[in-house]
Amino acid sequence: MIPLPLPMHGIGGAKDLPISPQLAITGAVAALIISFSVLALAWRTPRYDGNPDGPVAGRRVPHWMDGVLTSRGFAVAARVLGMVVFLYSAAAAVLGEDLLTNPFFGIFYVWWWIGLVFASALLGPVWKAISPVRTINLAFSKISGSDPDVGLLAYPARLGHWPASLGLFAFVWLELVYPYSTELGPVRLWCAVYVAVMLLGGAIFGNGFYEKADPFEVYSTLIGKLSVWGTHEGRIVVRSPLANLSTVVPTAGLLAVVSVLFGSTAFDSFKDSPFWVRFSQTNELVAGLENGSTIADSLALLVFSAAPALVFAGAAAATMTGPDLRRRDLPAMLAHSIVPIILGYIVAHYASYWFEVGQDTLIKASDPLTTGADYLGTGDWQVNYWLSYHPTLLANIKVGAVVVGHVVAAIASHDRSVALLPPRHQILGQLPLLMAMVAFTSGGLYLLFAA
Repeated sequence: MIPLPLPMHGIGGAKDLPISPQLAITGAVAALIISFSVLALAWRTPRYDGNPDGPVAGRRVPHWMDGVLTSRGFAVAARVLGMVVFLYSAAAAVLGEDLLTNPFFGIFYVWWWIGLVFASALLGPVWKAISPVRTINLAFSKISGSDPDVGLLAYPARLGHWPASLGLFAFVWLELVYPYSTELGPVRLWCAVYVAVMLLGGAIFGNGFYEKADPFEVYSTLIGKLSVWGTHEGRIVVRSPLANLSTVVPTAGLLAVVSVLFGSTAFDSFKDSPFWVRFSQTNELVAGLENGSTIADSLALLVFSAAPALVFAGAAAATMTGPDLRRRDLPAMLAHSIVPIILGYIVAHYASYWFEVGQDTLIKASDPLTTGADYLGTGDWQVNYWLSYHPTLLANIKVGAVVVGHVVAAIASHDRSVALLPPRHQILGQLPLLMAMVAFTSGGLYLLFAA
């Protein structure tokens, strides 16, 4: 078995993309503009937003399937699965060796961060179903005889998703900037702080805290809106991802969450670009500071995490609205349209990384304490490098994911804009948002090639 180093992030960059970057960027921008033109002509009324009896209602699944998915037994099984993985990972983190061969690193950076995205896109809000902090909070409530949904205080609406955005930034800073991110001590400490904050928040505010403030539940739930699974009037339904996406509730801090997710993925490409590597190594100011490279990376990550929100908010502020709609409310109302872009970039940047290092983690997980054990029976498996052996296919997947993500985002933004904007502004009023989408598309593809 060829060991895979954890510090790499699997983006691959130009070596994975045997196609012209100019052609890819031009084609992507053209696809976005053509899509907008078609939408402007053929999509004059909202099809999802504000239409609860339309596509959002979905198609009900068979009664037996609804009974299984909503049953107590299914919920308990999901909770047990989450706790087993949590305890197994905790054993590796606490008792395992401080080496990159410890599977805890792969579980933390690959399975939890990236695998959760793919699982949520296929199955819906997975983390809400298996979250160990929810399970522990439920156990404490059972012991104390309290209701896990009711805390000591009501969660302040003004906080919204702001705590989740801070938690997500803390994670990406640890992964992408902190120089000791592959040492067991700091990662264990991060996880311990996460669990402690989540349990304290759950005790004070009840389960509503997790829906708003748990970074991984918010992340998983947002990506899960692009799955085909939803609920309507208490029943499990199947509906289009666009219909699901339209049900995202505008919340304080929502734009910050999607901005951190989008911007940090872009920074992951940027930090490996020749320009930034050369700057970090040769700039006199950076070199003259103690931990100068870490400070520079931290500032760059902060800029990248804030930039999408600033661009999007600026575009929304330039949008022509009517007297019944305040421009400052538009960013939160349209922030859901960035979620398809996030998923597209996650696929583009991490597909091969997740496929290969995810397998390697499963192999190493069979021996969590490095004692020669083979608890899972996967110890003698070999990593399949099929995707890396097909660079043209991988290139098409990466570029296609970015393009599709932006086109779906344009559709979601258009549908919400048609519902919000006055008829006379429904086309021209969207031009600033279209320009923002073009900037995201060209900038994202440029970074994808530049890494």
